[in-house]
Amino acid sequence: MKSDSVAGESASRSVRYRTDRDLGDCVRVLAEVHERDGYPVNWPDAPHAWLTPPALIVSWVAELNGRIAGHVGLSRSDAGDVAPGLWSARAGVGHDATAVVSRLFVAPSARGRGIGALLMAQAVAEARDRGVHPVLDVVGSDAAAAALYERLGWELLATVEQQWSPEQKVGLRCYAAPI
Repeated sequence: MKSDSVAGESASRSVRYRTDRDLGDCVRVLAEVHERDGYPVNWPDAPHAWLTPPALIVSWVAELNGRIAGHVGLSRSDAGDVAPGLWSARAGVGHDATAVVSRLFVAPSARGRGIGALLMAQAVAEARDRGVHPVLDVVGSDAAAAALYERLGWELLATVEQQWSPEQKVGLRCYAAPI
């Protein structure tokens, strides 16, 4: 995995595969993110299970000075995912030619240190190693996440509305990694 020092600081960042022992710390960080940013939009009844969906291929955690500071997953396309269908139609390939970058979050106290970009790079590298194209969708109101993806060169495929429940319709921005 990756490990480096942040320029001008003594902080040490690294990314490694997430283990089951990490889930408690991941849920704690996710709760901080939810409290501050509203991600995920709907707090899951079982956060441990939310971090380990059935379609999950692999996930990683970022550490800052030995403490979990972020998380990302890579999943197979699921029936409710919009971005894989958009990319598949554009590229003329099947949904199985994509992988979904998901469950990305960075602890509020660790932001501004390149951890989100480090996690994204790991997920993209893994997708490419598997011969699939990484895609994702993000709630339209999450301007900070959209700014990260665009800064990393991700292409906006479309903005769509998705019905999450009978009472909840959400605007999504769908992205694909640069070719």
